[in-house]
Amino acid sequence: MPLPLLALMLGVFCVGTAEVVIAGILPDMAADLDVSIPTTGLLVTGYALGVTIGGPIITLLTTKWSRKPLLLGLMGLFVVGNVVAALAPNYALLMSARVFTSLSHGTFAAVAWYVAAVMSPPDKQATAMAKIALGFNFANVLGVPIGTFIGQQFGWRATFVSITGAALVCALLIQKFVPGDLATQQPNGEKEAPLREQLKVFRKGTVQLSMLITVLAQGAVFTTSTYLAPLMLDVAHFAAPMVGVLLIVFGVGSVLGNILGGKAADNNVMRGVLRALSALLGALVLFWAASPYQIPAAVVLFLFGAAGFSIIPALQARILVVASAAPALALSANVSAFNLGNGLGAWLGGTTIDLGLGVRSVTLTAALATAVALALSLLMWNHVRRTAAEGTPELGAQPEAAPR
Repeated sequence: MPLPLLALMLGVFCVGTAEVVIAGILPDMAADLDVSIPTTGLLVTGYALGVTIGGPIITLLTTKWSRKPLLLGLMGLFVVGNVVAALAPNYALLMSARVFTSLSHGTFAAVAWYVAAVMSPPDKQATAMAKIALGFNFANVLGVPIGTFIGQQFGWRATFVSITGAALVCALLIQKFVPGDLATQQPNGEKEAPLREQLKVFRKGTVQLSMLITVLAQGAVFTTSTYLAPLMLDVAHFAAPMVGVLLIVFGVGSVLGNILGGKAADNNVMRGVLRALSALLGALVLFWAASPYQIPAAVVLFLFGAAGFSIIPALQARILVVASAAPALALSANVSAFNLGNGLGAWLGGTTIDLGLGVRSVTLTAALATAVALALSLLMWNHVRRTAAEGTPELGAQPEAAPR
């Protein structure tokens, strides 16, 4: 991996770990702060809401900033928030620190993807964005287990100290390796449009449809992934100690899927989206069929991880195409769409179980959401083919080869 992309990926690893590491140290935090476990769990919700709402706002306010100073400033904000979290004497201040920290998340991830695209040739932009997205994969596969171990051995505050240290190292790498002359250049080499013109891209039907597809697709992933433990325990009948191993299997699949999803979207973004969603739909149906049987369930869990994370670079590359007049802002808004999908998926899965359909049925609920996302993508694909044939692409859209 080129060193500039490695620096950016490590930054995404830091913000991704900060978002989800609470899960591993939740009981220790609840006991130390003298609050209930559900109340402590709201620290994750508060962070997610900060990402969803704050990300596009911060991106909008910093749209004219040169990219390297912006990345360093956001990492500085992230460091301050985690220092305050590590020192917080009570729950209220800790929640405030979490929300403050989250304000850096969406914009940092969006600008990291944006910079990766700017530094890459047109036929390698999706792969470059996939390399940045690996940070989120590693946050789940490595960040959470390591953060949990540190918290259990040295106290939950040490987890935030370690995240702060990693973020400082990342800032040094960004300072050293990320080019400083990116300014407000677009991935196609042109200058970004004025702010008023950038906001207009959200009126485009293809932009709105792309973000809806993101919500549905990510929602499908979280409808199932939120309930992987009961699926493996109660349906596949694995022993409890095996859950950790199975989550590693899922994580390894997610890393592979992220890479393959980027490669699939390099030459034709729309085709990459369709392939990723088709793979996700197939994996979910297979998951429902194989979940009662241990070895097939483990194999399909790997495939589900691969298919579920292949959608991230494909969908981010797609939003970069349809909103090329406002790439950083659109990527940030799409990060919010991913977070909305996380919440939607957890709710859909829980509702499926509450209706008495059983935990196994969450895979079919997820498959239904994926089918809707795939149908909408096919509509968009037909639109791309039609406008390409007519030679009248939407205003602000990058040229895109008609899908073959």
